[in-house]
Amino acid sequence: MLDDLVERSQVVERFIDKDVYRILLTTVWANVVLNPDEAGLTPEDLEPLHSLINEHISGVLGQDQDLKACFRYLNSKPGEQAMKTARLTQNHKDLLLYLASVILDPEGHKRWMEDIVKDSLNDRPTHPRG
Repeated sequence: MLDDLVERSQVVERFIDKDVYRILLTTVWANVVLNPDEAGLTPEDLEPLHSLINEHISGVLGQDQDLKACFRYLNSKPGEQAMKTARLTQNHKDLLLYLASVILDPEGHKRWMEDIVKDSLNDRPTHPRG
């Protein structure tokens, strides 16, 4: 499967479009994390898979690259442009950026989600009986 992502990212033989590769890889990871059962995995399988994916990434993009670096890239201006060039749907972009926020800043993401829950509770109409 990982080698297939490299093939799908090739522009010409031996030249990989790194933007496409990052988008494909992060999309696969997002889908696996959100629904491991559908991929035939258990939650316990995610950590070894994560390590395997990181090894693959470093072989394709360089030793300093891993899954986190791919999400960091997509969360940057060049990554935003790459997703636009790839013509991702808004839902696809939102999914990748959501997962990027979870991976890159878990504490900030937790606070953000708590604020959303708080705001939604404050916006609820009160029950007429008090």
